[in-house]
Amino acid sequence: MIRTLLLAALLASPAAAVLAPPEAKMVAAVDAGQAKSLALLEELVNQNSGSNNIAGVTAVGVIMRRELDALGLKTRWIPLTQTGRAGHLVATNAGKAGTKHLLLIGHLDTVFEPDSPFQKYVRNGDKAQGPGVADDKGGMVTMLGALAAMKAAGTLKTANLEIVLTGDEESTGKPIEAARADLIAAGKRADAALDFEGLVRIDGRDMGSIARRSSNSWTLRTTGKSGHSSLIFNAEYGDGAVNELARIVAAFRAELPEPNLTFNVGLIAGGATAALDEAKTRATATGKPNIIPGTGVARGDFRTLSQEQTDRVKAKMTAIVARHAPLTGAEIDFDEGYPPMAPTAGNRALLAKLNVVNRDLTLPEMPELDPLKRGAGDIAFVAADVDGLVGLGPTSTGDHSPEETVDIPSIFTQAKRAAILMSRLASERR
Repeated sequence: MIRTLLLAALLASPAAAVLAPPEAKMVAAVDAGQAKSLALLEELVNQNSGSNNIAGVTAVGVIMRRELDALGLKTRWIPLTQTGRAGHLVATNAGKAGTKHLLLIGHLDTVFEPDSPFQKYVRNGDKAQGPGVADDKGGMVTMLGALAAMKAAGTLKTANLEIVLTGDEESTGKPIEAARADLIAAGKRADAALDFEGLVRIDGRDMGSIARRSSNSWTLRTTGKSGHSSLIFNAEYGDGAVNELARIVAAFRAELPEPNLTFNVGLIAGGATAALDEAKTRATATGKPNIIPGTGVARGDFRTLSQEQTDRVKAKMTAIVARHAPLTGAEIDFDEGYPPMAPTAGNRALLAKLNVVNRDLTLPEMPELDPLKRGAGDIAFVAADVDGLVGLGPTSTGDHSPEETVDIPSIFTQAKRAAILMSRLASERR
């Protein structure tokens, strides 16, 4: 009886930490570096780096380059003036031959431009607020904390690493092929990709992210025969452009729904005239109640979990548009932005390795996060070529709003997880 009770108690309790001596040094190094990490976070947050602030994004790149150079990494700045954005910072570390190459991903920019009133870092106990304090300046600080811990423990020198910090994650430069060429090339060289955007925490439990959905936009234009409103719906004048636009949007709502898909109409206009501005974020229209509208326009997005789903949804939307009413016309075009990062067996294997790290740190296991719980991101551009994990950065609330708040202790927990995971992965044979 006593033996049975003891066994039950052992099974019910967390496993004891199984950290190698260098891993214990990493944990201690993260703790010892907390003040330095928070000072760096404040410096980064107080430098505005809205995606369109070329000088500001460049300045954040200079700060990050200083820190990466100090760790002994080889850094280079890739200007992207042809895309209308500042550029990317890339750093490499040549480690032991024949071992896995790791790609670390983060971003220098934020959604807060210089005209935003939200500009300063403010700490309140274990919380801190500020533009990009989590997304992704907190993520970059987490990354640096992990790398510094690896250096202190002696595992950084043998690790094959490539770091890509994009300068336009929040508002990608165009053409997107040029804006993401360097990241895609880095993904083809890597054996595992780790994305240092934010950790999602649900009901107090840290979640593991192995998937991100795509982000695609669409533009719909309709035409109709204009004339006196008393003639609408007859055989000579038809339904008009606005009714045709409404029919298509309603058909999207009725016919498109399926698992892991969301779709949205974000902007709509119609009348005697209707047009989008160059950025496709504003619409103008003219018309009168007694005139059949001749033009309609709508713009929206849709998000998918796989490229196969993207292709299927585009085909269904195109078919709905094609069956337009008599005497009306309609056409739709698509702009594929961020591709999907599908949940794969390789991604799940990486999460399993992270959960071994959690066990050895006596932290709870991280379940898979529902991909509908997070948006698109840069790791998706390499997802077709390399296994990956998302959410190595800190947890937060209010991202992309003046309430953006980072949970400070999560920075250090995440840095410990990342340092040990990266050290273990980097020691594996290719």
